[in-house]
Amino acid sequence: MSDKLKEIMEELDKGDIDIFSALSRISESKGIENIGCARIDHARKNRCGFPEFIYGASKTIEQLCEIVPVLIKKQSPVLVTRLDPDKGKALKKKFPQGEYDELARVFVISQNTEKHGNVVVMTAGTSDLNVALEAKYTLESCAVGVSMINDVGVAGLHRLLGELESFKQADAIIVVAGMEGALPSVVGGLVSCPVIAVPTSVGYGAAMGGIAALLGMLNSCASGVSVVNIDNGFGAACAATRIIQNSRRKA
Repeated sequence: MSDKLKEIMEELDKGDIDIFSALSRISESKGIENIGCARIDHARKNRCGFPEFIYGASKTIEQLCEIVPVLIKKQSPVLVTRLDPDKGKALKKKFPQGEYDELARVFVISQNTEKHGNVVVMTAGTSDLNVALEAKYTLESCAVGVSMINDVGVAGLHRLLGELESFKQADAIIVVAGMEGALPSVVGGLVSCPVIAVPTSVGYGAAMGGIAALLGMLNSCASGVSVVNIDNGFGAACAATRIIQNSRRKA
């Protein structure tokens, strides 16, 4: 038991604080910082292997401008996802050391940390690039090495086979594809590393906003392909980070 936790328990035992105050202080002692509009989890990296990130959609620019400095103060990388251009540009103006990528819809303030692992992010088409870039920025913010291979979908399979040497030694591969979502099955049949499939909402009417790709990936003939939600490049990158972190612990 830590000294801080022991102190809280002793105060509770003496009746100096009630159970709710004790629980609140225990939460704070575990790395939770309550700033009113958000409870920032500084201990997430120790538990999960990746730091606290910010989901930008539905948050106001005022809320974002309260949260970001807290992460900066802790020297944590800053990654804000799903940002509309007005919010992204406002964050860039407020924090000029950061970068806003309008296509990826992310704002990042990077830390110069050593990268570990080798994750390849692959797109079936250029139209899938926004989701792939979200994955790329997330991996970089997790201090994971990343490279990208773009526009190698099954409409021209020779393009993928021409890149085989550049991805067959990867620690994990994130495959981003829309339409019928066939590319992860092909990649899964070529490599031994974990393959994480990301369906995108790219496609004509029968693609149903990514549902066709999602169902195709879930029914992949290549055994062991994992699938995340539609357009969820962020989630795929976090899954790949867990794989890299677990490999490092066992090394």
